[in-house]
Amino acid sequence: MRRHETDHDIPWSLPIVVRRSKTAIARHIDVLEATARAVVTFLDDPRAQPGGEWNDAVAHWRDGAIRKVVRRGDGKKLDDARALGCVGVTFGGNDDFAPAEAFVFAPGPVEPLPHELKKLQVGGTEFPDEGETSVPAAEAVVTIELSPHLTLTTGKAAAQCGHAAQLAFEQMPEAVRQRWREADFSLRVITATTNSWAAGAQQVSVVDAGFTEVDGPTETVRARW
Repeated sequence: MRRHETDHDIPWSLPIVVRRSKTAIARHIDVLEATARAVVTFLDDPRAQPGGEWNDAVAHWRDGAIRKVVRRGDGKKLDDARALGCVGVTFGGNDDFAPAEAFVFAPGPVEPLPHELKKLQVGGTEFPDEGETSVPAAEAVVTIELSPHLTLTTGKAAAQCGHAAQLAFEQMPEAVRQRWREADFSLRVITATTNSWAAGAQQVSVVDAGFTEVDGPTETVRARW
């Protein structure tokens, strides 16, 4: 399962858990935006920075592929996982749908996982695809564009948006990063038009290795600031 020759022999991943409640479901788009925000909030957290308790794990993970695995949970199982320590973001919601909640944990080997994470499901991370982003373009420091040529499950799309947000965070100028930080990492996720995707003017491109849902190396999302 090594993604490329510089990946670790035992792959590491960034565990992400989204709340999926049977009684208070969130929208697909809100889950994508909450997850992307949660990833950069985690990376910016003092615990992930030099001297922080998560920094060694983040550095080791970042030396290989930026693999992310999205799981779903609710109730006691989610509470047990959160007790491990994580960064959470709640975002979105309207009169008909609950806000999305995403939690990012310190990276570690894909196996073995802590029991509290392993018992949460990777499958079934589909959320209702009801409506577009509620974030005005003027308020978003970063815009993430989904490929118009792909249809991804919520969990897969959330991971890809997390990749794009991370790469934007790492590659943008410090002044932009500070502005993004001060805006609570405001971002919006949209589906690109065929023409805008063909133009390729975005600053960040994510190419998925093709282990799940897509065949072979496939460009899935882009980002700009």
